[in-house]
Amino acid sequence: MTTNADLFARRQAAVPRGVGHATPIAAARAENAEVWDVEGKRYVDFAGGIAVLNTGHRHPAIMEAVKAQMERFTHTCFQVLLYDSYVELAERLNALAPIPEPAKSILFTTGAEATENAIKIARAATGRSGVIAFTGGFHGRTIVAMNMTGKVVPYKKGFGPAQAEIWHVPFPVPQLGVDVEDALKYLNFLFKADVDPSRVAAIIIEPVQGEGGFHQAPAELMRALRRICDEHGIVLVADEVQTGFGRTGRMFAMEHYDVAPDLICVAKSLAGGFPLSGVIGRAAIMDTVEPGGLGGTYAGNPLACAAALAVLDVFEKEKLVERANAIGERLKTRLEALRRRNDLAPIAAVRGPGAMVAFDIVKEPGTDTPDAEATKRVVTRAYEKGLILLSCGVYANTVRILVPLTADDATIDEGLDILEQALAA
Repeated sequence: MTTNADLFARRQAAVPRGVGHATPIAAARAENAEVWDVEGKRYVDFAGGIAVLNTGHRHPAIMEAVKAQMERFTHTCFQVLLYDSYVELAERLNALAPIPEPAKSILFTTGAEATENAIKIARAATGRSGVIAFTGGFHGRTIVAMNMTGKVVPYKKGFGPAQAEIWHVPFPVPQLGVDVEDALKYLNFLFKADVDPSRVAAIIIEPVQGEGGFHQAPAELMRALRRICDEHGIVLVADEVQTGFGRTGRMFAMEHYDVAPDLICVAKSLAGGFPLSGVIGRAAIMDTVEPGGLGGTYAGNPLACAAALAVLDVFEKEKLVERANAIGERLKTRLEALRRRNDLAPIAAVRGPGAMVAFDIVKEPGTDTPDAEATKRVVTRAYEKGLILLSCGVYANTVRILVPLTADDATIDEGLDILEQALAA
């Protein structure tokens, strides 16, 4: 029998070490919110492939849609022979997106492709090149996306000089002593010291930071950014790669605000585990790029488009947006109870909209002093006991929960029981 250790030994010999691993587990099969490794051990999945599986592993409706598409064709390249599923998906995304005017969508493969192409579109629309992002943000690992990401280690270290004309503003995080006033003051300093607003093509922001620790952008900040973008002709880009498709208790996290973005980047849970991403935006902006300036050989793959259409159907039929809010309340109620106990690793700042829930592990109760080593031990204890869990955050002391929205209460409670054991250990 193949073991986890056997497969990892082969991986060490064949795959570069630059690809990191959150666990030493090799998956064999999965269903909904459960995974079995190659040794037959079962795990509750609180990671969801890093927010890709809002509809769970192998949802039957998605599997059937992909099987049906496989009987038709698997690839034509949309730029050579277009197909109905791409067009239908664009139509549905345009109707769903919180953009209050005619919208258009283009499809790609990865989240980084979405964010990079959003910047290309913004540059074409404005004739400018500057980009403003936020500390703690994560936008991908390709060159422009990596430079927009607001964290050096491990995403930028060793990859050469910074990309020109990309600047960062502190993201408001109470635990880090940064509020909205601080962020806007720094942005004003940036406009005075480094770049005139007339040179800025785009401001890109995650409505809720993913890798940065599940901190939600305050409404006051979003309104200010919308006002600044309108005043200076800057394109406001919402990176919803992780927040999109029900995770925050709305189909899009930008629906939590009373302002709208110009462009929205989507990926992850869009296609239920199949590689698909996209940019949805105001038609007037999207159409500024010349034919041939956007696209990709595999962009908008037919199998992934079929999966995505099924995902949207599942959201409607199973009311997964409402389910996200119910799951979030269940998680936060239990975590708050754990936070008040003194016999567990001290946790703080239980937070997150909908089912995008996280908490920090700290050195002492009642403080914000991060404890990255204790966080690492908790995550390790969790998978040893049968729970797949991920950490994140600027100081690597945040535990994030991304359980599928299709998980039942019993499975969620089982995962929380294991988490409690891991915190006790």
